[in-house]
Amino acid sequence: MYNFNKYKSIGVLAVCLALASCKVPAITQVAPNKPLPGMYSNSADTTNIAAMQWRSFFTDANLVNLIDTALKNNQELMTTLQEIEIAKSDIGIRQGQLSPTVGLRAGAGLEKTGRYTSQGAGDASTDITPGREVPDPLADYRVGAYADWEIDIWKKLHNAKKAAVTRYLSSVEGRNFVITNLISEIANAYYELQSLDSQLAIVRQSIELQKNALAIVKVQKDAARVTELAVQKFQAEVLSSEGLEFETLQKIRETENDLNLLLGRYPQEITRDKGDFLTLTPAAVHTGIPSQLLANRPDVKRAELDLIAAKLDVKVARAEFYPSFSISAALGFQAFKPSYLFKYPGSLLYSIAGDIAAPLVNRAGIKAEFNSANARQLQAMYNYQRVILNAYIEVNTQLYAIDNLEKRYSLKSREADALTKSVDISNKLFKSARADYFEVLMTQRDALATKLELVETKKAQLTAVNTIYRNLGGGWK
Repeated sequence: MYNFNKYKSIGVLAVCLALASCKVPAITQVAPNKPLPGMYSNSADTTNIAAMQWRSFFTDANLVNLIDTALKNNQELMTTLQEIEIAKSDIGIRQGQLSPTVGLRAGAGLEKTGRYTSQGAGDASTDITPGREVPDPLADYRVGAYADWEIDIWKKLHNAKKAAVTRYLSSVEGRNFVITNLISEIANAYYELQSLDSQLAIVRQSIELQKNALAIVKVQKDAARVTELAVQKFQAEVLSSEGLEFETLQKIRETENDLNLLLGRYPQEITRDKGDFLTLTPAAVHTGIPSQLLANRPDVKRAELDLIAAKLDVKVARAEFYPSFSISAALGFQAFKPSYLFKYPGSLLYSIAGDIAAPLVNRAGIKAEFNSANARQLQAMYNYQRVILNAYIEVNTQLYAIDNLEKRYSLKSREADALTKSVDISNKLFKSARADYFEVLMTQRDALATKLELVETKKAQLTAVNTIYRNLGGGWK
């Protein structure tokens, strides 16, 4: 009889498992990623500037100090650090679900039952001790420990913890992504300030030249060699350049304030090198090979970790279709009178039970959650593929930009030299009446515009190299 009951129980359990496991949806297999190209150009050199620490990549001491300040004070970065703490706490929550829940419980109560009930009649005919009836009303005092534990047969809780750990690592990569972008923004703003300083100096030099030309025109007007029209034209040109000077000063203040915002502080002057901006040389660029993006770029690594976590979420959702097993137990003391509470073994109380629960009615809701997790997995896969594609295209675009900017700067530098000489020549020809005032005016205007464009091109060169350093995954180490 004992063996029959044993096998009968096993048979019932098997039927429950079979019912719960039938028609469990399959997990959608994500498509493999398209392989990255083997190289960016004809070079397969694995040297990569992303391996350089940002303190080595940026050689300007003032810029390094600004970055240090931002890494301590930037509010966006501080917010990201709290996201890491949240993800870390989630790991603790998942770990707690894997362990038994153990607690202490104490209580007291009072019960009055009817005399003409089965319990009341039984109590009335029972002695607690010889010659002493059950008290009426009956007090109840309890103290003990209890435990509940879900047995993770299907790895549901383990996979949930793994997903939490993976998301924690993803949040760390998110912090690294914020850092590399923050450093890049600060460097670009710093170069913008330096270029504006250089432009301001050029505009002021141009104003002096224009004022000298205006003085000459006034003398020639007094000598009846030119008309009042020439004087007014030169006067207007001086006023236009003076207006450009104040416009540049405003841009400097705005850029300083934008930079101070990144540094997490109120507006103040930005300490910077105000030397000859055009003599700055961009750092040498070594891109390595495209596959290094997978290890260097924080956004790529974060997308990969998010995909891994999404796959684990699907496994967790799929495990909901299977039965869950749990064990509960309690051990303590219970008595109707405090003085009897710890009298062993009369007041001893213990229990142990095992439960199996399989979803039958709510399978539609569980299936909907599984489908949702499956869709999020596909989203994560497409996002991962997009991030990798975007990373490669960003590097490819900047490589072309650096090459074209170098050629543009060479041409623009020669153009600026030619126009600078033209200004001297036009002034001499004008003094000797061999050129009219309009030629002098246009030559000065062209020279000013070209010099300003030359500064902008130099800034674009420095920014492009800084950007490709970021695009390759540099800056967060």
